[in-house]
Amino acid sequence: MGRYDILERMIECGIVAVIRTDSPEDLLDVTKALYDGGIISLEITMTVPSAIEYLPKVKKALGKDAIVGMGTVLDSETARMAILAGADFIVSPVLKKEIINLCHRYDKIAVPGAYTPTEILTAWEEGADVVKLFPADTLGPKYIKAIHGPMPYIRISPTGGVSLENVGEFIKAGACFVGVGGHLVDKKVIAEKKFEILTERAKSYIEEIKKARS
Repeated sequence: MGRYDILERMIECGIVAVIRTDSPEDLLDVTKALYDGGIISLEITMTVPSAIEYLPKVKKALGKDAIVGMGTVLDSETARMAILAGADFIVSPVLKKEIINLCHRYDKIAVPGAYTPTEILTAWEEGADVVKLFPADTLGPKYIKAIHGPMPYIRISPTGGVSLENVGEFIKAGACFVGVGGHLVDKKVIAEKKFEILTERAKSYIEEIKKARS
């Protein structure tokens, strides 16, 4: 499946779960719980120990319908290692043209980070499939709507501070999908092995996104 087909599925889902765990052993349980709740797009961050090593294990465990990417990627060398391990998409908190170019060389989705209008436009002109608005909580949903005034064609994914309470507002403001980390993937829940809570939270996010789009 090419990157455009995968991107279409990510947009249809409306949410990417941003996963940061202290132990890589928790990844399989966490990703399965979120996937069972309807979130098919899963971002494993490079801050997870042995993240690249565990990425193919997650993909194998979840099956071909899951979309698994690598986040917090800061250079093209890391992007390449992640892609060779099976990453479907690469997310970065910063904008680096070489990461975008590397992703497209392998027909993978590039989601670089940007903040200002100039950075957002630059990322898009450099070939970003989606621009990650980060950190989104300092700007809010209205910022996306404002950006889409002069630049309605840019696909924007807010990440950082997206919660169950405001996810609908971000979608209504024009986010193609949102990135949700700590508000969804709670480290305390993981430590207590209450993975069923993650599944229920995932379902709640999916429901809020559906309501906002309708």
